[in-house]
Amino acid sequence: QVQLVESGGGLVQAGGSLRLSCVASGRTFGSYVMGWFRQAPGKEREFVAAVSPSGGSTSYADSVKGRFTIFRDNTKNTVYLQMNSLKPEDTVVYYCAASWGPLKQEPNEYGYWGQGTQVTVSS
Repeated sequence: QVQLVESGGGLVQAGGSLRLSCVASGRTFGSYVMGWFRQAPGKEREFVAAVSPSGGSTSYADSVKGRFTIFRDNTKNTVYLQMNSLKPEDTVVYYCAASWGPLKQEPNEYGYWGQGTQVTVSS
């Protein structure tokens, strides 16, 4: 069992940056694949980025490649999402999630979820 708590969301102007954090409970954080997803009202949850347990491998959605970076600090049980060059269309709720095995992009392959953090990008 793992509990995830996101933070770092907020209001930022277009072109600005935010860093989201997700802290996990438990002593097995380093064995989980960690992912970030986002969801707009009335839409399906979509994949943003994922990182392998060691942090050595990452995967990104095409919409955020070159702008967002996922990384983790296993000593702090924390995964981060650095978001640069933010656009108004990045305005949604962001969720972190935990899974096992290889990198995954489908929400239903993740077993643990945080409560979400709102990101709002003004134009």
